[in-house]
Amino acid sequence: MSPGRMWHLLRLSIYSLTVHPLRSILTVLAIVLGVASVIVMLAVGEAARVQAVKQIEELGATNIILRSVKPTEESKQNADTGQFSYGVTMDDVDRIQATLPTIRSMTPMREFRKDVRYLDHKLEGRVVSVLPEYEAMNGLKLAKGRFITGLDNERYENVCVLGAETAETLFPVEDPVGRAIRIDEGQYFRVVGVTDKKAASAGVGSSLNSTDYNKDVYIPFATDRVRFGPLLTYYKSGTYKRERLEISQLTIVVDKMENVKETAEVLRGTIDQFHTQKDTEVTVPLDLLERAEKTQRVFTLVLGAIGSISLVVGGIGIMNIMLATVTERTREIGIRRALGAKRRDIMWQFLIETVTLSSLGGLFGVAIGIGFSYLLSWYWPDMQTLIRLWSTLLAFGVSVGVGLVFGTYPAYRAARMDPIEALRHE
Repeated sequence: MSPGRMWHLLRLSIYSLTVHPLRSILTVLAIVLGVASVIVMLAVGEAARVQAVKQIEELGATNIILRSVKPTEESKQNADTGQFSYGVTMDDVDRIQATLPTIRSMTPMREFRKDVRYLDHKLEGRVVSVLPEYEAMNGLKLAKGRFITGLDNERYENVCVLGAETAETLFPVEDPVGRAIRIDEGQYFRVVGVTDKKAASAGVGSSLNSTDYNKDVYIPFATDRVRFGPLLTYYKSGTYKRERLEISQLTIVVDKMENVKETAEVLRGTIDQFHTQKDTEVTVPLDLLERAEKTQRVFTLVLGAIGSISLVVGGIGIMNIMLATVTERTREIGIRRALGAKRRDIMWQFLIETVTLSSLGGLFGVAIGIGFSYLLSWYWPDMQTLIRLWSTLLAFGVSVGVGLVFGTYPAYRAARMDPIEALRHE
């Protein structure tokens, strides 16, 4: 068909649709809602995927994380002595270093809760003893001051870095840098820095807990070993409870990515020999990343399928209206055939009307879907959305495809009408 003839049929189709504007609007409404819902759901799913992948990538594709896990039941020996020992120890670090040649570096960290006070301001904070590598490893940024340095660890300095919310609670007016805070009953630490606000990480994987970095107090790892020691004392329900925990988490960096999974298996075997009470867990971010991407692909397909149901419903509605339109315009079809129009001309006319309806619905649906996605992110900051070009093209393409599929039969039925019988139609 020539471009001129196609343009003529397009104008004729638009005119036919404008004769009954309300009916045309109601017909494409399901397509509009279907396309909009597909875009919104894919935007939500894509944002969730990117966030999960980003959190796992921050842990490092060549990293292995060994965490201490408190057993649910304490042993009888621990109950008798009033001391509960569990988790990764410094002896484990020495064994790992001697056993696994593929390891490039190891970074220990310990966390525990203590009362933190400055004058009359007090809170129960999470004290995290770290090495300088912790800052880059967890994507922390400083709002003021500096982070823990290697020299702080070598000299066992009583210095600390406050999380953003901890600094706001203890120092609502003053500048915290240079001030001294008290941790527990008798340990004083000089504030050398304050971290910028950082979104709390959701727990990814069975052995990783969610972390709110804004409520932390960071101190040098070596200082923690000297000032607090491996034995932690807690006062709960009128009794004192003691726990021996040397390392909460050990981040192990492997030399090559292809050695990560094999190294993790050897690490599990080495640790399990000395931890029969199962008080440690090994997490491989590379495995989490692969699982997260696979799960999210399935999730995105499900969301897209749910939204596509609306498009199918819209297509059925278009087909129903076009069949009624063919019956309504039977005499018009007979006149056009009597004046020399061929069957393919009639078929093209009705098919272009259907595709025009679905295309307009797709365009409006894309606009509404994009607008609603941004509105959703603005109104609920926790509900982030991410719109990809492929998702809008896919939704619009499906809407056009729906018009083609569900418009073919009404167009074919119009083209197959007998001209004489059509002219007799009242």
